[in-house]
Amino acid sequence: MPKLQKLIGGVEMNKDLLLLLTIGGLYSLSIALSNSFVNVFLWKQTGDFADLGMYNLAIAVMQPLTFILAGRWAKKVDRVIVLRLGVMFLALFYILVLVIGDQANRYLILMGVLLGIGYGFYWLAFNVLTFEITEPETRDFFNGFLGILTSAAGMIGPIAAGLVISFLAGNSGYRVVFTISLILFACAVAMSLLLKRRPSHGQYLIREIFLERRNNQNWKLITGAHFFQGLREGTFIFVIGVFVFIATGSELALGTFGMVNSAVAFIAYYAASRIITKKIRKRAILYGGLLLYSSLFLILIKLTYQNLLLYAVCIAIAYPMLLVPYASITYDVIGRAWNAAKARVEYMVVKELFLNAGRVVSILGFIIVVTKMNMETALPVFLAVIGAGHTVIYLFVRKMELPDHVQANLEENSHTLQADPSLKDGENGT
Repeated sequence: MPKLQKLIGGVEMNKDLLLLLTIGGLYSLSIALSNSFVNVFLWKQTGDFADLGMYNLAIAVMQPLTFILAGRWAKKVDRVIVLRLGVMFLALFYILVLVIGDQANRYLILMGVLLGIGYGFYWLAFNVLTFEITEPETRDFFNGFLGILTSAAGMIGPIAAGLVISFLAGNSGYRVVFTISLILFACAVAMSLLLKRRPSHGQYLIREIFLERRNNQNWKLITGAHFFQGLREGTFIFVIGVFVFIATGSELALGTFGMVNSAVAFIAYYAASRIITKKIRKRAILYGGLLLYSSLFLILIKLTYQNLLLYAVCIAIAYPMLLVPYASITYDVIGRAWNAAKARVEYMVVKELFLNAGRVVSILGFIIVVTKMNMETALPVFLAVIGAGHTVIYLFVRKMELPDHVQANLEENSHTLQADPSLKDGENGT
């Protein structure tokens, strides 16, 4: 442990924090191996952007609906069980893909539904557990170190998957990659068995927490920011990978794109977790958002593989700069909010509802553009508009007031919540 303590800058660790980071790492590796390749796998079968839009729309619709149910179960049952359900549904998705094989294009909606349910259960539980297991002084580290694990997985996963798919004939490579993803999710379920059970009781205050936006300016602002975050993510989460494949016709090129992106992000996340302090959080979000948006024009002006690789480098620097402080601010806003000790689950659910509302609006717009308009001229304009989503985040967070004098009370409350399980009963998920 001393070497680890030196590496992470003296942050105090505990077993559950390490387990949660490990589960997050396994999840990231599984997703890095196959997420982009699922969209390419479907693209090769259909060749239709509208079909990809429908598949991703099913994910975006089911995820918030599942969040609502998962939130109730997290209050009435156990957050760790909800996490396991999420990983199990994600595993079911890969089982389905392996079973239906070349007929996947006929089951787009079902595939999207399974993945959306899996994401909903997983991220609700993961976000709540992150809030419970971390404290104000460890959140920047946790978010940054999780980003490092995600980036490391991103360096290994895409290039490994690209090599396997390229060297095996037909769809054999896809089957191997999806099988490995299934095994990794099974390992994540096993790791979750070691997490301390976190049962909860009490009312499910989802309506009250939604309406709390009227009384809490910071809460209103952070939920608005999450809508615009989702506005970009909804389409960009799948369309960039397909662009890489269209530009090159090679899964190996897509794997290389992912590896380059993650290699740079690995360094950027580590730097962000060590350099970005509370005093410069807002500036970091501004600069990250501006870099993220400006990099988009590299591929809008000319879609070449070289420009895509340069884009990968730019966003790999921009995302850590923006997301590490943004995630920490989000948790701090919730920690200071009304009834946070008893309604933490509900705060996470409402936050994710706004995020996924943005994603749904984004994908619906994408489907309209590719089916009702001249795609060659309309799609670049559409991407330029929704691509500003992360830049808009700064317009919300710059108005937030998180005074330092509240910090002592928040930290004291955070320690109390961990020490006294009765105070966690009936509390409050990316």
